[in-house]
Amino acid sequence: MDFNKIRKVCRVVRIVVGLALIVTGVITGINWFYLGVLPLIAGIANFCPLCIFSKKCDLPQDSE
Repeated sequence: MDFNKIRKVCRVVRIVVGLALIVTGVITGINWFYLGVLPLIAGIANFCPLCIFSKKCDLPQDSE
């Protein structure tokens, strides 16, 4: 099982959500929104630490 890959849709969603949270934090001044860095990094790095536990984000395996 390769935990370094997430689905392309999940990757795009993580990047968009991360950027949206960071922009919201800049606009409102609420520091909690800067936690948007976490999904942003997960999307850019193509790594999901939650996939290790949930096993829902990993790509389908080839049955060779």
